[in-house]
Amino acid sequence: MEATEPAEGDDALYVLTACLLTPARFPSVLGDDYPAACAALGLEPYEQGYGLVFGQDGLGARWTVVIDDVSLVAVAIASWDCGMAYDLSPDEESVVAGLPGWPLPVATQAPGIPDPHDPEPEEGDPAPLAPPAEDAWTPAHRRLGADEVALHWNAWREQIAPRPAAAPAEEPPAAAAEPTAASSDSAAPDPYAGVRRAMDELHGYLEAPPPVGRVRSDATGESARTLRVDGPGWSLVARTDDMAFFLLDELPHEVLPVAPGPRLPALLEGLDAIAVRPS
Repeated sequence: MEATEPAEGDDALYVLTACLLTPARFPSVLGDDYPAACAALGLEPYEQGYGLVFGQDGLGARWTVVIDDVSLVAVAIASWDCGMAYDLSPDEESVVAGLPGWPLPVATQAPGIPDPHDPEPEEGDPAPLAPPAEDAWTPAHRRLGADEVALHWNAWREQIAPRPAAAPAEEPPAAAAEPTAASSDSAAPDPYAGVRRAMDELHGYLEAPPPVGRVRSDATGESARTLRVDGPGWSLVARTDDMAFFLLDELPHEVLPVAPGPRLPALLEGLDAIAVRPS
């Protein structure tokens, strides 16, 4: 995608790309749920949401411009996804905030101006936004990893087809139910202990719904949906007609598969019922 040509002047913005910040779709790098994502940017979690526009000013500095015209950003993203050109030029009246830096990596840069860099700070300015460091494992990395599993579900699913031998024979409902992955050595650490804790918290979500956006559901084919759920220290990716994958803060870069058992299908159905869905 080529940068949008701005008006003349250092304060104008070359638009590089954009994303949505709504209860159903927000950059998970910012938080476990929509209110947390808004708080990371100093925004109120309004129900209608925001659009985030990433660009450079005339000096090359990185800026994240928050606008309240969600439809404009949604149309631009849909057009770009279809390979169509779209001139995303937000009206000044729609601008809510201009934040230094980018919270996500942006692969493109505007032509004819200096390389992307953080703007010179002025007194009272917030610290520039920046993507999480690549050489670490943090909750942001865990959530981003879960997003990748959701995006490439079929590839991850094929790794354990025709049946998930490395996963528990059924979802681990309690500490007394030992998963087969750890049964060969009772003294070895149980990688599924964290999964059991997460599943207990997931059942708790059905009794006391969590903050909006913590449970999200997207269409997958005609009859199935993909669930993305986050919680303190864990992330879930699941298909309502299939199995689940967990990522844990305590197990960097590990993706733990959980096969359907007596309770998992009902749990996923209940989560889908309380999930936020894209409009």
